[in-house]
Amino acid sequence: MPVKNEDILRQSIIDIAAESWRFKQVFERAMSKLDAGISSRYVSQYLWFSKKVDIAIENAGLRIVNIEGQNYDIGLAATPLNIDDFPSTDQLIVEQMVEPIIMEGDTVVKTGIIILGRANR
Repeated sequence: MPVKNEDILRQSIIDIAAESWRFKQVFERAMSKLDAGISSRYVSQYLWFSKKVDIAIENAGLRIVNIEGQNYDIGLAATPLNIDDFPSTDQLIVEQMVEPIIMEGDTVVKTGIIILGRANR
């Protein structure tokens, strides 16, 4: 069965949403290392870009879900990279999102990737 143009476009928008989220994480880390006077110009440019991307993602019916800080549950739409580092009795939280969860309405269109930590530190 041939792939439809609308399926290709939809997947492209999902990929752009994930990459823009990942870029935001890198950009924020880089800006935190610069002097406030220098970074303010770049931050305002990025905020404009980010707003445009967010509007495009929303117009496509998609939303990015961040579950950092939430309790880990095996039913989450995310794959933990370090689940084997903990005994099954530990209470775990999502310490970091490596890749976002992307939803279309109530449907997961891209599962996330997460790093877990112990809830009781």
